[in-house]
Amino acid sequence: MKELLATVKENRQIAEGIWAITLALPEPVGRIRGGQFANLSVGDGSFPLKRPLGVCSVRGDDITLCYQLKGEGTHMIAQAKAGDRLSVLLPLGNGFDLGDAEKVAVIGGGVGIFPLAAVVEEHAGKVQFYSYIGFRGRQYACLTDVFESGGRLTVATDDGSIGFKGNAVQAFLRDGKEIAPDLIISCGPPVMLRALKAALKDNGITTKCLVSLEERMGCGIGACLVCACKKSNGHNARVCKDGPVFDIDEVEL
Repeated sequence: MKELLATVKENRQIAEGIWAITLALPEPVGRIRGGQFANLSVGDGSFPLKRPLGVCSVRGDDITLCYQLKGEGTHMIAQAKAGDRLSVLLPLGNGFDLGDAEKVAVIGGGVGIFPLAAVVEEHAGKVQFYSYIGFRGRQYACLTDVFESGGRLTVATDDGSIGFKGNAVQAFLRDGKEIAPDLIISCGPPVMLRALKAALKDNGITTKCLVSLEERMGCGIGACLVCACKKSNGHNARVCKDGPVFDIDEVEL
């Protein structure tokens, strides 16, 4: 983990309300695994807390972080221009460990697709991916080319404007027994992860499933305890430090 002053190479809108910022790091930080994240300053001293953003792509010493415009902080980040310098702390948290899996089902919803895209990009050509990514509608769809590069892609939309009408979990269940993956990885809103956990149980699917949790984070290093979650054994875990990737059976959703 290092805190660096990175240079903005590109910062652009890629879908409605969704932006991607590419940073050139001044020095290597070691391997960054899909599922890990970075804490990025907003470029304004009146915002003391950095924003936790999922790593979407790693190419050499360039990293791309994707984010949704929500509060004042992300709107400030969207104003960053090429050549600006922003403080970034990375890599943070753990990531997805695919082990020796050869066939991996990828289930993502909304902004939860960002860390999953990094996994697919890193392992494309070495692992067969079956990706199911969901959006509210056509205008929110992005990064489909990344998922297509890793194998078979099914896009799901709530309104049916693209692909399967429904959500990513429903789309996966339609094909799950046919593809028989060695591993399932997922990230999305809590309601999606709860639905996935219930669906796996109800359908007798015992395939190992890793999930990346979305929680509000303060420090990003496990000190402030803002992002604590409940584990199945009754103990607590810090999403930023102990996660954000957990076995789906390890945590309460």
